[in-house]
Amino acid sequence: MAEKRDYYEVLGVQRGATDAELKKAYRNLAKKYHPDVNPGNKEAEAKFKEANEAYEILSDSQKRSRYDQFGHAGTDPNGFGGGAGGFSDFDFGGIGDIFETFFGGSGFGGGGRSRAKRGPQKGADIKYAMEISFEEAAFGVEREINVSRMEVCSKCSGSGAKAGTQASTCQHCNGTGQVQSRQNTPFGQFINTKTCEVCKGEGKIIADPCPACNGKGKLRNNVKLKINVPAGIDDGQTISLRGEGDPGSKGGPNGDLFLNIRVKTHPLFKRQGNDVVCEVPVTFAQAALGAELEVPTLDGKVKYTVPEGTQTGSVFRLKGKGIPFLRGNGRGDQYVKVNIDVPKKLNEKQKALLKEFAELGGDEVHEQRKSFFDKMKDAFK
Repeated sequence: MAEKRDYYEVLGVQRGATDAELKKAYRNLAKKYHPDVNPGNKEAEAKFKEANEAYEILSDSQKRSRYDQFGHAGTDPNGFGGGAGGFSDFDFGGIGDIFETFFGGSGFGGGGRSRAKRGPQKGADIKYAMEISFEEAAFGVEREINVSRMEVCSKCSGSGAKAGTQASTCQHCNGTGQVQSRQNTPFGQFINTKTCEVCKGEGKIIADPCPACNGKGKLRNNVKLKINVPAGIDDGQTISLRGEGDPGSKGGPNGDLFLNIRVKTHPLFKRQGNDVVCEVPVTFAQAALGAELEVPTLDGKVKYTVPEGTQTGSVFRLKGKGIPFLRGNGRGDQYVKVNIDVPKKLNEKQKALLKEFAELGGDEVHEQRKSFFDKMKDAFK
């Protein structure tokens, strides 16, 4: 009988290898030499058995310690290391569990523990981008949209079979949608379950397919839907419509339709939560003397009187003129920022009058300017 190779040599690792290194080495060898990957290859089976034996010993701290001290004799149940639980005690029935740990339970060769999804399945969801105006977002709107989605074929009612015919049970899998193959190996019996290639996992065969949908039972159509966009919706928010997506299969529910809202920018208004902000230009004379302004709002123009001496950047509030609260009562406010529009082109008479105004008023009229220069003098004493 050939002498056993050193277990570390079998796995291709150093004697001081970590558990992670042992596991990685074994995984690579198992994938390479597994019987499902090499059917009928006796040499591969032998190497797979050898790798299993080496990993079974070295992955156990007690067995590894005896092996490092006494070699193969330390793990031989018939030797002085008896009871060590050598390879003869290895539970081949647990190999599937080991593979599940290493490879996620997918098995080898496309088989393993995978199962065809034969129960009811929900239809696919649909995403749709909708652009609306600032005002439509504020007050809501009803829109009609065209959505491309799958629909149950009206000719065959979703069966996929031509009218007057019906699908038959797949004889290859007896209607289960799955086929099993058994393989006897030195490590026990392996059972691989795969999706039936004849019926593609459906369990039925359509001999005479529906000409309208080519046997698929579904067709893609453009569908018109009426959408109610609620008042107060904001840019980037999503409206979900249950059951308006693609149809389900095998009795499963329809998917959903998700509307992603995009709100156009407004030339005058900006939104901050449920409040609206706008900037209103006023002349120097209006700001200095006070004036009644015509201010735009979402509800139309309103009158507002600014007091004399209004400074640029001043903000006043119009209560209840903002965005309605989504699914609630009340509205936000509108904030109006005053910007003094300084003229860029003056005729000679206007310049003369402004100079006269400056000479008459001096710093006494300009309180902010006088305060600024007073503070500056104090700062540089």
